[in-house]
Amino acid sequence: MRIGDLAHETGVNRRLLRYYEEQGLLRPVRLDNGYREYTKADIATVRNIRALLAAGLSTAVIARVLHCMHGGDELLVPSGCPTFIEDLRRERAHIAEMISQLQGSQGILDAFLDAALHGLRR
Repeated sequence: MRIGDLAHETGVNRRLLRYYEEQGLLRPVRLDNGYREYTKADIATVRNIRALLAAGLSTAVIARVLHCMHGGDELLVPSGCPTFIEDLRRERAHIAEMISQLQGSQGILDAFLDAALHGLRR
């Protein structure tokens, strides 16, 4: 299938599909005329990429774990890669730290807002 077909099947635009290829996440066959040729397996790969991006992983991390993923429309399942769980735990800890930092920032902003609103009431 061509890139337009893959875009239609996955709901991901062509530019993003090319970006995934640039990042080494997709590896379509190149025909003699230079066109990309995708397979049905690429549909599942793009869906896995989108799910991992939605989980907050960077494309660099996805490149490390994507080969461990299999499954299409059903639940994503690790295929027994030894570092898969370690990579996901590390990313989860990083996200938890970012959430903590954002909550601290939110608390400071709340204090500023409270002070500003209190000043308006005088």
